[in-house]
Amino acid sequence: MHQSASFQLSRRAVLGAGLCFAALGPAGRAAAATTAERLVAAARKQVGVTLAYDPAYTMLAFPNGDVDRAKGVCTDVLIRAYRDAFGVDLQALVNADMKGDFGAYPKNWGLRRPDRNIDHRRVPNLATYWTRQRARLPVSSDPADWRPGDIFTAMTGGRFPHTGIVSDRTTTAGRPLIIHNIGRGAREEDALFDHPLTGHFRWKV
Repeated sequence: MHQSASFQLSRRAVLGAGLCFAALGPAGRAAAATTAERLVAAARKQVGVTLAYDPAYTMLAFPNGDVDRAKGVCTDVLIRAYRDAFGVDLQALVNADMKGDFGAYPKNWGLRRPDRNIDHRRVPNLATYWTRQRARLPVSSDPADWRPGDIFTAMTGGRFPHTGIVSDRTTTAGRPLIIHNIGRGAREEDALFDHPLTGHFRWKV
């Protein structure tokens, strides 16, 4: 995927330099809030559309490959949200980064080279990509530390990686809802702290 010079500059200036949201001026904070709102809205539009969880390996087009939106896995919620909100293709970005430094990525699947059909749909690979983009934040059990548009990773059942997007809606107790697919399609619910958290990312584009 070819990205504009302005997108590249924005990404380097904010993410590449490791600047945090609080360090931005009023205009920067407003832009970041708008970015989060767009991401959350794009994720929410998948609720009622993606109705099933299907982890089957699938041959995808490249770039911008996808399975039928009626199904997918947890990572597809994020992939589709970034594409729909910003035209950002995690399939192409992760593939390019893995080609540049394959050794930096997990070897959980015995692969010797990148596989653009599946790499971006694996939680450990996305977590590695965002860490390399300096988007990782400390994992916290305090609801106040989580903002709309943040990405979480967790471990379900003691061995299954999971991920989703933090919503802009909260419970009456102040816990942020999340938008994810954990088995019955895309849902928005109070589940951020249901499983041990393994990662917290704030990746602005």
